Parts: sequence; C-alpha cells; structure tokens
Amino acid sequence: MLPPRWFIRTAWVIHRALYRITGGRAGLRNPTSDRWGMLRLRSVGRRTGAERIAILGYFEDGSDLVTMAMNGWGEAEPAWWLNLQARPDATVDLVDGRRAVHARTATGDERRRLWSRWAHYDQKLDQYAAKRSRETAVVILEPAPRGESIPG
Repeated sequence: MLPPRWFIRTAWVIHRALYRITGGRAGLRNPTSDRWGMLRLRSVGRRTGAERIAILGYFEDGSDLVTMAMNGWGEAEPAWWLNLQARPDATVDLVDGRRAVHARTATGDERRRLWSRWAHYDQKLDQYAAKRSRETAVVILEPAPRGESIPG
C-alpha cells in the first residue's frame, strides 16, 4: 500500500528543505549493495527555462547513474523527467561533488536489466509499477561529453 499523495508530496518538500537548510550536508547518500542512493538533479524547466531541483533515488551502473521516472508512483510523469526529455543536459549533485550529465531512456534488454537491478532494492517494484497505466521510464544519466557546459 502506498501512502496518500499529499504525504508523498510533503515528504519531498521536507527533503529538499533539509538539503537546503544544511547546505547539502544532509539529504544525499551514496548507493550501497542493499540500498539506493540519493542525488540532487538540477534541470532546466521546459517552459520557463528556470532551474528546477529534484532529489531522486539512484544506483550506479558503471559510470552511469540510473533512476526511475516514477513520481511517487502517481499517474502523471514527473516534471523533472518531462524537463529532461525537452532538455536532456543537466547537473547532478552527489555526496562527492557535482557532475554534468546527459539523460536518456533505457530500452529493450538494457531496460529489463536495470529494472531488475532496481527490484533488488525494492521488492514491490512490479506491484507499484502496475498501479500506473503507462510504463515507468528507466532513466540513465550518462556523463556529459567533455567540454559540455553545466546547466544552471
């Protein structure tokens, strides 16, 4: 069972505030073998052109960072994912620093492999995903090509 939408949204607001109030000392974590990490995504709004911030769960796949466009398992696509589809170059803040990234969607065998890796962290992943009418995107944040500027 998922918590009510208002609870999920409140938790997101509190999490971003915790990060901001502590100057980034709290709110992020590296992934381990038994839990996903947390990163801060800085993207550019598709309509406003303004910087947008989201804190997301992720794991590492080689030099790539992998996350899910799940929006707390709500029906709508998360705004950060819509922004990345329009402007795939972004920045992530990790425990060990900032990194420029380029977003893309995993497909086919790659998606299945990464989905099963995420299921290692969340045993109810398929149950939660079934609550949505659309497939949940597995988003890969690849290191941006050298010389690429960092948005924001």
